[in-house]
Amino acid sequence: MWLKTDDKRVFGLDIIRAVAILLVVCAHGGFILDGTRLEGFPYFRMIDGVDLFFVLSGFLIGGLLLKEFNKSKGIEIGQLFNFWKRRWFRTLPNYYLILLLNYLVVKYKIINESIDHFNFHFLFFTQNFKTPFYSFFWESWSLSIEEWFYILTPLLIFLLVKISNLKQTFLIATLVMIVFPFLYRYSIHTVQIDSFGWDILFRKTVLCRLDSIGYGLLAAWFFKYYPVIWKKIRLPSFILGILLILFIINFRSEHTTVYKQIIYFSLLPVSVMLLLPQFSNFKSSHGLIPYIIEYISKISYSMYLIHLALVAEIIRDNFTPKGGTDGILKYFVFWFIVILASSLLYKFFEYPIMNLRDKKIKSLWFTKIN
Repeated sequence: MWLKTDDKRVFGLDIIRAVAILLVVCAHGGFILDGTRLEGFPYFRMIDGVDLFFVLSGFLIGGLLLKEFNKSKGIEIGQLFNFWKRRWFRTLPNYYLILLLNYLVVKYKIINESIDHFNFHFLFFTQNFKTPFYSFFWESWSLSIEEWFYILTPLLIFLLVKISNLKQTFLIATLVMIVFPFLYRYSIHTVQIDSFGWDILFRKTVLCRLDSIGYGLLAAWFFKYYPVIWKKIRLPSFILGILLILFIINFRSEHTTVYKQIIYFSLLPVSVMLLLPQFSNFKSSHGLIPYIIEYISKISYSMYLIHLALVAEIIRDNFTPKGGTDGILKYFVFWFIVILASSLLYKFFEYPIMNLRDKKIKSLWFTKIN
């Protein structure tokens, strides 16, 4: 009997999410293969998996906001709290649990990071709002960008909708989210920077990267208001997106250039956005491979939180790969632990909390719960 994917999910979007997390984990665990026959695997340049997550988040959350706000003529403050509650139930419990575990493995020197870099900013996702951070819970940089997107986007729509209709307001808010980070990157552009500085300042700060999610918002707006055109452009848009991705991963540029500090961070999400009309059309599938893809998509958030400090760095600092067969074996162990630990976290912590969220518990802030 064929395994069937969940009809309530869009299988094409699960593909994007699964590919995104596999790219991220593959990139962060690649050092284990140094000195082995598989060194350099997968042997070709890859797109940044985090950007796939960003654009997909913008597309999905944008769709939810449009659906929610279309239910009534105006937007009430209770709707904002409802949205934030659902998002925070989805993201915060996992985040704070893994933050605590990161603190413990650093404090007790299980991994070689600096506890001096931990501070209260990690509790409020301000560790990289404008300035860089490093040497503690590295992967949280993207989570801060996501959380500020969740806060700012609906708030901006709420403020702007008083002067225009939802269609125009949503587009204006989207353009703000796209244009402001572009201009901000331009304002801090500098030739006095190395690859590490470029990574932590331009690639990993909130103010520089909100537009990556903004392009997902733009796709959600187009999908909502121009569905016929959305369907018609699927193939040409997909081809253009693939060509743009090939250009991005093969065009080499110094970190000090305008392209690398400003334009690159716009082109990458645009290329992903162009893939959405095609992938959003894949509604469901069946068989072992689609089932695995959907499963990886479901546990992707847990995988993202666990794989680096709690698996890869523990292997690096306590069971250092020695190359050859040892490195290859530990690489497979790395993947096995990531999948197993993420599955357990999802089943016994993340999923139950999502169920709790969906039970429509009465809120102190408002009475209407969706």
